Amino acid sequence: MQFIKTDKAPQAIGPYSQAVVANGMIYTSGQIALLPNGEFLDGDVKSQTKQVCENLKSVLEEAGASLQNVVKTTIFLANMNDFNDLNIVYGKYFSHKPARSTVAVKTLPKNALVEIECVAIIK
Repeated sequence: MQFIKTDKAPQAIGPYSQAVVANGMIYTSGQIALLPNGEFLDGDVKSQTKQVCENLKSVLEEAGASLQNVVKTTIFLANMNDFNDLNIVYGKYFSHKPARSTVAVKTLPKNALVEIECVAIIK
């Protein structure tokens, strides 16, 4: 196993890694709208989704992959009414349409509106 760490994405806010590489696959931890410096982006779901996707992109690149290598995402939404706005931004980053699950949750860390984790293959 290889544990991924990059300064181009926010550091973990708990006892976990940004991502782990195992058997040719990359498993990212969930990303919320933290800037690389650790500051929380307190905006609407579109701006938060954009930051989350940028964080995932940075973590995947550090692991030797890209968003195009993602085979599965899991999305956690604080409010399902944000589903359409999420999809507008998400679709720009994941145009290849990986498998996906989206669930509504009561609360996310830092009261974020969205959290996304993904599984990708190494290029």
